Amino acid sequence: MIKILVVDDEPGICDILKKTFSPIGFTVLTATDGRTALSIIKKEKPGIVFLDIRMLGMSGLEVLGEIKKSDSSIKVIMITVLDDDKTRQEAERLGADEFVTKPFISENLEEIVRRQVGELIKEE
Repeated sequence: MIKILVVDDEPGICDILKKTFSPIGFTVLTATDGRTALSIIKKEKPGIVFLDIRMLGMSGLEVLGEIKKSDSSIKVIMITVLDDDKTRQEAERLGADEFVTKPFISENLEEIVRRQVGELIKEE
């Protein structure tokens, strides 16, 4: 099964996504900062990453750039409270696959994951 990594400096967001996707069969890993996320990605090779944009230390955009440099097949779904065009354009330029604003609805995220899993299967 495809692994999902949730990267958010709010542990509550990590918990919500873990509770959303674990029961439907995904292995869900979490990280609360960019450096930890990158080391998990290297070790665990998740297929999908939920990535917050505003985090202390490395921003989500910096982490996104590193993820796509190391493995462009990883599907990255940006999650943020910032819904401005400049941020969205930068995320897209760096290779973000989806863009979701907080607060989000779990059912919407499930639909996004189904779509991204379909993309991963097509690419294999």
